[in-house]
Amino acid sequence: MEDHARTFEQFRTRLQGIAYRMLGSVAEAEDVVQDAWLRWHEAVRSDIVNIEAWLVSVTTRLSIDRLRAAKTQREHYQGMWLPEPVLSIPPATPEEALARADDVSLAYLTLLEKLGPEARAAFLLREVFDTDYAQISQILGKSQSACRQLVSRARSQLREEQPRFSVDPETHHRLLHKFVQTLSSGDLRAISALLAEEATLISDGGGLVASFPKPLLGAQRIAQLFYATHRRFGGDLHMEIAHLNGRWALLRFTHGQLESAMELESDGKRIAHLYVQRNPDKLRHIAQVYSHA
Repeated sequence: MEDHARTFEQFRTRLQGIAYRMLGSVAEAEDVVQDAWLRWHEAVRSDIVNIEAWLVSVTTRLSIDRLRAAKTQREHYQGMWLPEPVLSIPPATPEEALARADDVSLAYLTLLEKLGPEARAAFLLREVFDTDYAQISQILGKSQSACRQLVSRARSQLREEQPRFSVDPETHHRLLHKFVQTLSSGDLRAISALLAEEATLISDGGGLVASFPKPLLGAQRIAQLFYATHRRFGGDLHMEIAHLNGRWALLRFTHGQLESAMELESDGKRIAHLYVQRNPDKLRHIAQVYSHA
């Protein structure tokens, strides 16, 4: 029994990674991995030739089923839906940072929402986890040719919609630091100057806290929002740079409580897109970490 559990634990991180990228939710990913453990616990191990491939297959299929149900629920979600952010470990080198920066970013996971469950699974398995088409074919129950088409179409769709920015982590970190300083100054003109003229802000409150039902457009409107927040909370507002979803991002605290997690996309000089997670349920894991810090 201990060997059985130990074997599963060897692959837990990979399975959690697949489920999280499929679902954009830590809790749902954990549920999927737990279901995969139950399947593994009940399986006849003599029938399993490749343990890792078997576990990846089970986890992917469970994630597809879960995502189909989630998509129906998200159609009735109050306001705009954004993935749940997660704390990540800062990379040791700039090269590692560039390699890890995209595939779990909030912007990237939000784009993946545009794909159907099977297309999302095929794309992630191939592009992120480097799974061969033979295994993807077995997992999805489709021909290798059909799987190649799924991946190709998904790649093209995401390429058309993905922000075209390539900024090194150090430059991005400096811009975040400057943004925090500017927000703290309460200088409306300076805040606006750091935003691209056609900047967009997407926020997710989950119907639990205030958020915008559609993207907020334009540097001036977004700057006014941050300015109003500064005027409202003053010294009770605190911002901190943290590593979320593979890149540097911002956490905002009001009265010492985590109020939002914010990922920014920029060209290194001005901020073009802001993804603001305000749903308390999706901030719970990060808030727990900081409450014990």
